[in-house]
Amino acid sequence: MAHIKMSISNVDSITTDVLVVPLLKGAKGAPATPVGLPSLEESFTAVKAEGAKGALTTIPAPAGYNAHAIVGVGLGAEALEDVTCEAVRYAFGAASRTLTGHKSIALAFPAASEAHIAAALEGAALGAYAFVSHKSDLKDDQKPVEEIVLAVADKKELKALEAAANRAEKIAEGVHIVRDLVNTPPNLLYPDSFAKRAKDLTKKLPVSVEVLDEKALADGGYGGIVGVGQGSTRPPRLVKLSYAPKRAKRHVAFVGKGITFDSGGISLKPGAGMDEMTMDMGGAATVLATTITAAALELDVNVTTFLALAENLPGGGAQRPGDVVTMRNGKTVEVLNTDAEGRMVMADALVDAAALEPDLLIDVATLTGAAIVALGNRTAGVMGTDEARDEVWEASKAAGEPMWPLPFPEELREGLNGRVADLSNIGERPGGALSAGIFLKEFVGETKWAHVDIAGPAFTQKPFGYNNIGGTGMSMRTLVEVIEREAAK
Repeated sequence: MAHIKMSISNVDSITTDVLVVPLLKGAKGAPATPVGLPSLEESFTAVKAEGAKGALTTIPAPAGYNAHAIVGVGLGAEALEDVTCEAVRYAFGAASRTLTGHKSIALAFPAASEAHIAAALEGAALGAYAFVSHKSDLKDDQKPVEEIVLAVADKKELKALEAAANRAEKIAEGVHIVRDLVNTPPNLLYPDSFAKRAKDLTKKLPVSVEVLDEKALADGGYGGIVGVGQGSTRPPRLVKLSYAPKRAKRHVAFVGKGITFDSGGISLKPGAGMDEMTMDMGGAATVLATTITAAALELDVNVTTFLALAENLPGGGAQRPGDVVTMRNGKTVEVLNTDAEGRMVMADALVDAAALEPDLLIDVATLTGAAIVALGNRTAGVMGTDEARDEVWEASKAAGEPMWPLPFPEELREGLNGRVADLSNIGERPGGALSAGIFLKEFVGETKWAHVDIAGPAFTQKPFGYNNIGGTGMSMRTLVEVIEREAAK
């Protein structure tokens, strides 16, 4: 994890391997120009630098600069007032992601607002990531950036940016936790080891952890979690985390889908691409990291989080299509497809979360391929009660994480009526992401609730902006934004 620090120094005098500066697009095809750094304009003009969002241009440092090289990052606009904070995150994240092999880089963003500078720090910290734990012959040029230095003009500017720098670092740490968990191979991350990781990650924080094992789950009537996990030799777990600061007046509950590997069970998935199902615990990783980040930032909101953990395998004891299970709230569900397992573990956890009567309940899950069909690989779907859905959507805009609100059409509910049970675990094929959300709605009662389907954006096979190949951590920053807004109420 890259550490952020600030240095009171002129841009030209800061000593660094690489100095990263933002570039604005030139008008009518003209070369890009650096923001607030006229001394570099000639050099970038000479190489016809591009200012497209995330475009990178490297030049040797001119005489008078102590940096060995300078990298210009395109902001995608001709004027700074037209640049969004997310465009800034994307640009500086693209730079730090590609600058592997450099232990330390410096950022310069003169004439920028505090919001833009905060976004630059956050983006650079997010981009400084690579999952290299299992590389036996790691080269120096594969190692991510370890330190990000921001050049500031004076002590006054340094003081003004301290809180923003701290938040950016804590946010990036949280996102990297999600990425590390998602990228960990499933033979090393399974329900019990995930629960132990949750304990280890919260050890130094005011967060209590309770773990229900397979016996406690069976005795407690968690039919959904037990049923999904019974085909694996590695039994399921339900982890409850509680963060309760003394001054908190609001209570937010989270539920995360934690399928540590999803083969589809008896309804076996195709072999091609099944290796990506190591990421099917992305929702649980997200809400765990959100809880950790809330505690690290000392946000004054009670946070209760449930990680519904199971491994969905087709072992001899696996549940069959046609089985009926009794859920935590007593409702019976006919399992028509064992590959619709996420909603089953989530439903049990949602019952417990709703019973706490939080002010807001949010669940996060890599739930349906239908969400990817509807929204593509980079946009999450958000559903739920109107007020909660809109609150999450608005927070996602501020965080710069693309989400889109989806409805709960009344006619889709009928398709979930079971033939021999109260419900079936799948509905009609059209609107599959919506049917999954409607299924979950049966387990939250009257709670103000939002469901976030991150099936597409939780994982990427192509690096872009501040995201490397693998887990992205998408939606964690939105959830932290939600908590911060709740704290301000």
